[in-house]
Amino acid sequence: MNKRVVITGGAGFIGSHLCEYFLEKSYDVFCVDNLITGSLDNISHLFGIKEFVFMNHDITNYIHVRGKIDYVLHFASPASPVDYLEHPIQTLKVGALGTHKSIGFAKDKGARYFLASTSEVYGDPLVNPQPETYWGNVNPVGPRSVYDEAKRFAEAMTMGYHRFHKVDVRIVRIFNTYGPRMRLNDGRVVPNFVMQAIHNEPLTVYGDGTQTRSFCYVSDLVEGIYRLLMSDSTGPVNLGNPDEWKIIDFANLILRLAASKSGIVYKSLPQDDPKMRRPDITLARKLLNWEPRVKIDEGLTKTLDYFMKKK
Repeated sequence: MNKRVVITGGAGFIGSHLCEYFLEKSYDVFCVDNLITGSLDNISHLFGIKEFVFMNHDITNYIHVRGKIDYVLHFASPASPVDYLEHPIQTLKVGALGTHKSIGFAKDKGARYFLASTSEVYGDPLVNPQPETYWGNVNPVGPRSVYDEAKRFAEAMTMGYHRFHKVDVRIVRIFNTYGPRMRLNDGRVVPNFVMQAIHNEPLTVYGDGTQTRSFCYVSDLVEGIYRLLMSDSTGPVNLGNPDEWKIIDFANLILRLAASKSGIVYKSLPQDDPKMRRPDITLARKLLNWEPRVKIDEGLTKTLDYFMKKK
């Protein structure tokens, strides 16, 4: 009998890749998504597979799946500033109530619980790179706090259930990830730059472009997630690419790869936008024998191809 996994947010960017990955490993996959930011386009190619079940469901409400469940992966949440500023209450609810409902479900099923947390728990960091031992620099009342604090609360909830109810848990902190199935209007830097480049529109750089990000291709991330799920480490564990890019240099890289005639325009930096973002992946290397393999040119070329077909 196949092992069975529930993936909340399974119709989203990362969630849909996880659904594929587990199906390839002969799991029965229950994909749960209310499609606020997820899309059926991401999973429609899986509908003919008998081991795949899609449930249009809001995870902040009680979830029910009959039979044994081995793993519950909680990936449901708006994940870009555009989304969580448009859906601030839903973002807070899915981090709080969604975590409560999904980990309670895992407890009832005796399943291992996996929380998708984020590098945003570090806020606008005062140390670089960011190790898991860093507690962060988050503005609890700023516009980004609906996401940052929801994820910080989700981590606290997960560890509360682990310590009090003995639920077997894993926590990952995901850094900037990119690849096919990102939404064209996602609002994050990769979709923004790629869409502007392929339409020969000026690339929008916020601030002076010296702020940094680190970009991990989605297949590398998914492999790391699976290794953490199967490991003995509760976490949190950072997963991301430690190669750090200044945003201005990243913009020029995309212009080159897209053979674009676009220029660059500068706008003011949004409030609380992190000045640097780079994961310390020492733990992931040590505990999971994991590090990113896909080079930035290769990953961006695949991403550009996807966006060209979707534009």
